Amino acid sequence: MKTRSFLTVPFAATLSRRGFGRMTMGAGAFLGASSLLPRIAQAAGTEIAFWGTGTLDIGNDWDRAAADAGLNVSFTDNGNDPGPVVARLVAGNANQVYDLSGLQGGAERELYRQNASVAWDTSKIANWDTVWQWAKDIPYLTDDGAQIGIPCVVNADSIIYRRDKLGDVDSYGVIFDPAMKGRVAMEDAWINSATFAAIYLKGAENAAIEEPGNLTEDELGLVMEFLIKHKRDGQFRTFWNGWEQGVQLVADEEVDAMTGWEPIVYEAQRRGLDVGYAEPVEGYLGWGNNLILHRGAVERGLSDAAHAFANWIYDGFYANKLVLLSGYVVPSDNTLDWANANPDETDPDTVAEIVEHVRQKFAGKMFWQNTRPDNFQLYEEWWQRLRNT
Repeated sequence: MKTRSFLTVPFAATLSRRGFGRMTMGAGAFLGASSLLPRIAQAAGTEIAFWGTGTLDIGNDWDRAAADAGLNVSFTDNGNDPGPVVARLVAGNANQVYDLSGLQGGAERELYRQNASVAWDTSKIANWDTVWQWAKDIPYLTDDGAQIGIPCVVNADSIIYRRDKLGDVDSYGVIFDPAMKGRVAMEDAWINSATFAAIYLKGAENAAIEEPGNLTEDELGLVMEFLIKHKRDGQFRTFWNGWEQGVQLVADEEVDAMTGWEPIVYEAQRRGLDVGYAEPVEGYLGWGNNLILHRGAVERGLSDAAHAFANWIYDGFYANKLVLLSGYVVPSDNTLDWANANPDETDPDTVAEIVEHVRQKFAGKMFWQNTRPDNFQLYEEWWQRLRNT
C-alpha cells in the first residue's frame, strides 16, 4: 500500500466539492434576488460567469484568465447537487445568469436534450489535442456525436483509513466488517455511498450487478437493503455530510475507516495523522467534473469567449493551481509541461507525483460515478428510506 502525503498547500480553505456547496447554500447555490437578475449580452464578449462545484474555484487567481486570455471570470458555487442545478438551468433563470457550468458527470444529456445547454465546438479549443484520450471518452460527454461536455477535472475515490489502527486496507469490506461496528462511516449521499456498496457487492460478493454507477431497479433494491440492514445493525458511526464533518471524523478519531474524498486524507496528513487512502481490489469510484456550455451564453454572443475559457482551462496555470489545492487533475498534457516551464510559480515535482498518482488510479479497475442514473428518482426514494431507518 502506498501512502502519499505530497499535498503541500493546506486544503482547509478550499472546501470539498460537495460539502462546500452545502455549507454555502444560503449565499451561493441559493442566491439572493439581486444575484439572479438576467444578464444582458456582453458587447466586449469577455465576461464569463462560471457556475461550478466549489472545488473548481481558484479564488483571486481567476485574474490570471484576464492576463492570459483577456477573460474576466466570476465564479459562483452551484452546490453540486445535480437536481437543483438541472432544475434551475431547464426551468429557472440560471441560463440567464451563468454562461458555463462545472458539474459532476451524469446530467449532460438531460441538459442537452432539454435545450438548456449546447454542444461544444472542439475545433475552437486549440488545447483539445492535449486532453487525455480516456478523459475524452468519459461517459456522458457526447450525445449522437455531439460534444455536449468536456472534462475539466478528474479523480477517483475510495476508503480513508487510520493506518496506525488498521495497517494496510485494500477492500471496501472494512466498511461492512462486523468487527468494525460503530467505527466506520459513509457519506450521506447515494451518489457515492450506494455506488461504493454496489462496487463492493459486485467485486467481493459476486452480486449480479452490471454497472455500479447505473443500477437497475432490482440491483438498487439489493444494494439499498444491504445498506439499510447494516445501518439497523449499528455498523455505521454516522452518514457524514460536508467537508468539516468528514475531516472531524478522522481527526477526532471517531472512526477508523470511511468512504470519502482524497483531499480529506491530505488534510488529515497535514495535521500529522497517520491516514492512508486505499487502493481497493474491487475498484475505484472514478468521477469527472465536466464543463457544460449554457444555451444562454450562446444567445448572449459569448460562445467564442466560452471556448476561449475552456482553452485556458487546459493551458496549465489553472491545472497547477487546482492540483496543489485539492489533488484534482485537469487531464491535459499541458499540466506537467506548464509546471516544468514555470518552476517559480508551482512545484513541478509535486505536480508530477499527483498527476501520476491519478493516472495510475484510472489505469486499474474503476467504475464511473453517475449523478443522474436512469433510476435516479428511485435512488432518492431509497436513500430517504435509509435516512429514516
